[in-house]
Formats: sequence, C-alpha cells, structure tokens
Amino acid sequence: MTAFLLHNSPVFPVPIKHFSFFTTYILFIEYLCYLIFNHFPRPREAVYMLAHRIVHRSLPHLRLAQMASQFSTNGATAANASALPINEIPKSWSFTAKLPPDSVFPTPAASHKTPRDEILPRQVRNALFTWVRPMAVEKPELLAVSPTAMRDLGIADGDEKSDDFVNTVAGNKLQGWDEEKQEGGYPWAQCYGGFQFGQWAGQLGDGRAISLFETTNPSSGVRYELQLKGAGLTPYSRFADGKAVLRSSIREFVVSEALNALGIPSTRALSLTLLPGVKVRRETIEPGAIVARFAQSWLRIGNFDILRARGDRDLIRKLVTYVAEDVFGGWDTLPGRLEDPDKPTESAPPKRGIPAETLEGPSESAENRFTRLYREIVRRNALTVAKWQAYGFMNGVLNTDNTSLFGLSIDFGPFAFMDNFDPSYTPNHDDHMLRYSYKNQPSIIWWNLVRLGESLGELIGAGSQVDDERFIKDGVKEEEADGIIARAEKVIMQIGEEYKAVFLGEYKKAMTARLGLKTFKEKDFEELFSEALDSMESLELDFNLFFRRLSLVKFDELETEAARQEKASVFFYSDGVTGAGGETEGRKRVGEWLGKWRQRILEDWGDGQTVSGEQDEERMRAMKKVNPNFVPRSWILDEIIKRVEKDGEREVLDRVIHMALHPFEDGWAGRTLEGKEYKGDAEEETRWTSDVPRLGRAMQCSCSS
Repeated sequence: MTAFLLHNSPVFPVPIKHFSFFTTYILFIEYLCYLIFNHFPRPREAVYMLAHRIVHRSLPHLRLAQMASQFSTNGATAANASALPINEIPKSWSFTAKLPPDSVFPTPAASHKTPRDEILPRQVRNALFTWVRPMAVEKPELLAVSPTAMRDLGIADGDEKSDDFVNTVAGNKLQGWDEEKQEGGYPWAQCYGGFQFGQWAGQLGDGRAISLFETTNPSSGVRYELQLKGAGLTPYSRFADGKAVLRSSIREFVVSEALNALGIPSTRALSLTLLPGVKVRRETIEPGAIVARFAQSWLRIGNFDILRARGDRDLIRKLVTYVAEDVFGGWDTLPGRLEDPDKPTESAPPKRGIPAETLEGPSESAENRFTRLYREIVRRNALTVAKWQAYGFMNGVLNTDNTSLFGLSIDFGPFAFMDNFDPSYTPNHDDHMLRYSYKNQPSIIWWNLVRLGESLGELIGAGSQVDDERFIKDGVKEEEADGIIARAEKVIMQIGEEYKAVFLGEYKKAMTARLGLKTFKEKDFEELFSEALDSMESLELDFNLFFRRLSLVKFDELETEAARQEKASVFFYSDGVTGAGGETEGRKRVGEWLGKWRQRILEDWGDGQTVSGEQDEERMRAMKKVNPNFVPRSWILDEIIKRVEKDGEREVLDRVIHMALHPFEDGWAGRTLEGKEYKGDAEEETRWTSDVPRLGRAMQCSCSS
C-alpha cells in the first residue's frame, strides 16, 4: 500500500529502486507517531512529505559523472569571578576568518566604506556570509537583560548600565573594529536557503540578523556567537525591511531564556532594546526593537540546502569541515558507528575519540568522518525535539532554515507552550495543514534531517573514496553512482533508526521524571504516558498544570478509589471540565489513572507496602525540580507586550524574566534567590501560574515579526 501511494503521487515521483528505502522511513514515522500518540490519527501529510526524494536530486553532480555544552543547567551557573565589561571580554571572528565571504565585499573595509543604505537584498553566490554592519539607531532604550546570560557570556554584573554595553547591543558600537585603520573584526550576516512548509524557498539567509563577534567565557570554556536581530537590511532581506518589532522581540527574549532554564537546548537572549525612532510596518505600524542573542553556533540545515541546490561541492566540503573542526571541536569528538546500527536500542552508546581518517563498518555501509558528523547532528536534534514533546513546546515554523546543526531551539516566531492538551494544535495561524503541529514535530525534524542527508549524501556515500584527489576534484563518476547511492541510503536509513531510538529514549526519560518515577517500565508508556495524554485531550486539561499539580499530590491522599476521584478535581479548571463527559466522567477517568500512578510510586519509592512521609516528600521535591511552576504562555506574553508597548511599563519585563529563569520555584516575591532578595509581585505571579483564562487558551499568532 505504501509503495502504491508513492508510485501514484504526482508530487513525489520516486524510482522503483528506492521503494524499500522510503517504505522503511514511512513505517518508521508511523511507528514513532503510534508509540507516542496512538490515540490520534496518523499525520498523513507528514508521512507523504517524508517520502520526498532522498538522493537522486540531492547529490550535486551525482548523475553527471570543540565540544561545547548545550545549555546552562536550569539557567544557573556559578558566579563568574573573571567577569569583565563587554568591551573587555575576549572576542574572535573565526567564522569569517575560515570561510569565504561575499565577493562584492571581499574585505570588511569594502563593506564599511559602502553607504549603509546601499547594502540591499540580492543573490549571493560562492560565499557563506557577507560583511555588513548594523544600522545606526538613535537613543536606544535598554528594556531588559538576562542576568543568567550575562554570567554565561562572562560580562560583569552592572555593565549593562554603561553606554558601551547599550550601544553594542543596539548595534551602534562595533567591537573589534579600528575605524582609523579600517581593519579588525567586523559584523557579518550568513547566507543560507531552506525548505519552507515543505517547499524549496531558494536563498534566505540572515535577513535582519547580524553577528557581531564570538566570545569564549574563560570560566566555562564555552564559545558563543553574539548576534543582533532586527539590526537592518542585509543582502538576504529579500522583500523585507531588516527590522524586528517590539512584540516579537519580547517573545523571543523571554522564551530563549525560559527554554534554557527548563534544560531544553536553545539559543539565548542577552538583552532587549527598544528603538524609539524606528517604526515598522507589519499589519499595523509597530515600534522597532533589537534582541541581542547568542548561541554556540547559528548554523542551520539551510546553510547546506543552498549549497546543494547550487551544486557547490567545494563549499559543502569546506562548511562540513568547519562545522566538525570549529563548531564541534574536532573530528575525534564525533560519535562512531553503533555496535549494530540496525538495532540501536540494543547497542551501547557510540564511542567517540575516533581518528578522522578511520573508516568503520562493512563496505556496503562503511562510515567515514562525514557520516559521524551527520550522526552527531541527528542525535542532538533527536534529544531536543524529545524535550519539546515532554514539555509541550511548539516552535511553530520548523522549516529547514529553522533547524539548528547544533541541536538548538532556534528562531522563535509563532511558538507556544501547550495549554489544553491537543496533539493537533499549532500556534501558527498560517499553518492550515498542521504541518508544524505538536504531534508532527518529531517527524518534521527527521524530514529536515533527511534534507541534510541529501546535502551530505555524496560525502557519506563515498565511503573510503572520500579523500581521493580525483573524487574531491571531479566528484562521482557515472559508473560509481549506484554504489554511492546505495551506501548513502543504507547509512542514512540506519541513522534514522538511531534518531528514533535516541528520541524515544530521551522522551521516556523526561516523562518518567515528570511523573516522579525513578525507573521506566515498558508498561508505563501505555498505562501512564499514553493514558495521561488521552485523558488530558479528552477532558481538555492543561498540559503543564497537570504535571505541576501532580507534584503536589501526596501518596496518602490516594488510598481509596473515592479519595482518588475526589483528588482528581485538582487537575480541572476552576470553570469546570470542558471536555467529553463533564466532571463526573473526568473524576472517574483521572481517578483510575491516579490508581495506576499510585502503584508505580509505591514500587519506585516505597517498600512494596507503603511509602513513608519522608520518601513522599523527597518524591515531591524531585518532581517540582522538573515540573515548572511557570512557563511563558502566549496569553501572558500578550499581556506583557500590551503593558510594555501601550502602557509604558518596564519593570514587568524584569519580573517575567526572573520567573522564566527560575521556573521551578513555588513562588518568587519576597524570596532570596542566588544571594539577592527579590521583591516581585505576588498577585501577578499567582495569575500567571494559575488557570489559563478561557479566551487565552490555545492562542495562535502569525509569522509576521
């Protein structure tokens, strides 16, 4: 049946010889969705999209002849004794030093002497970036900074009050550039392409994001790239204006730090700056703003998409080498072949420390260093999307240009955290086909990773020939094509199995912790995970409130069925059960689930007969450390945007970022955190952590930002 669907699809004309390959991946996606969401319909559209051609279009000319930590643990780091002003933190520009620039501006000086209003959108070829400075702005107003981001970058506390800091994060001060000598480090914008909503969109690139410099924190050894979003036109702005509105900038500033604090790999946000003199036309005229954001790498799958589309074999190889050696810290840091690639769940974790020239595995599926790089990127993204699913986060626009090579949550537009649990929910009101809905995120990330496999397919499929001078220069000969295609297919298919295993392993781990269990048992998936999600969907219960409130349920409150049904009401909205069956059915269903959960708590925390008060308190403390009391929901962000933009409030930003940075606390107002007393607003905190207002549930927004 699968082969029939593919064979008769006008969109995906796949050669007969590839049926077994595509069938495997369709079954993989269906199986993945079944395991996690067996109570909803399979995402048929996502299955079809996954069946897109894998190799014959993607291998250029094929038919013609430092390992950095991903995030700060829960947003907290030790005090940085070596923190410095932003002027003095160490800076580098390795990306621009090691990769080819736009030939129109071959040097920073060539770009700098060009009037800013003459640097306009155009096609850029044979380059990975363009040197371009941010637009100058008048009287920038620093609205907020993230104290955790300051520490992670090694910037001294209090430096945000300096003019140099404000002018740097507003784009007015060029760090590292010698104006008199016309030399030094200089800002740049990346060139990339991408598939948007499954369709090739051509050249995209940093249309309003400009990177300033890289900086390595001496205390942590982690290197970050600091970038301004909303800093003006670049050659990659296409039909847009290079600006960002305050509305979307507030959303990105808060969610970047919130995800990091939850332990979800993410790009970060240092500061939010209002540009009083900049007005931006979207649906209406809105105030402009800049977010100073940072990441270990801003490279994404789209960086390879554009090179593959243009058949630029040389640049693909250069960029791959840069990613392995400079972003990930060396070829020997990458994960090697599994003991049995066809059975990843039965294999030990992949070994690292493998020399670059080493070839692993039999000839038909031989893995060279480029395969190991692909595996690293796949595994990182599998871990991240598993955490999204476990915490109910949706990116909203998972195009290939929004999929990070480093495995980070990246580029926040119409994102959201889940309110009422609805697997078909998408926060993007332009996503009419639900392509980027909650339930489709695991399969869409894999779809994107297959696009990366297409770009790297020639290097992966070459096996032992990958460093032959003839291959490097001329590529694949016609008589070699079938063998290289077969090897690439085989390897990517095996790594697909690894993606599934890593995803499911991390998802089980996160959900086990959220439910307060010490161990995972296979029956938990059906009896606890799936049944909890089923009940939340049917009864229209709030996803994150369910877990936080479960953290407060005491073992001895669930001794009888009547007691469990009585306790079930803590998971309901104060306005009642709005889902199927009403409150009576809700109490019965949740009560039954609580009985199964109680038995597992007894097995994991007790002696088989009972759970002591001390053990139960320890269990509750453990649950509260992984089940946030606060997440930045859409209705909260909308309220903050109105208060800042329309009412002129400022302190509300400090309060929301404080809560976002410490999401697991029982409360914030009047408490001392990290050695500082925090005043806060208790009434505001209660509103933001209680029931979601009926009209604030499952909100959607546009990509316009």
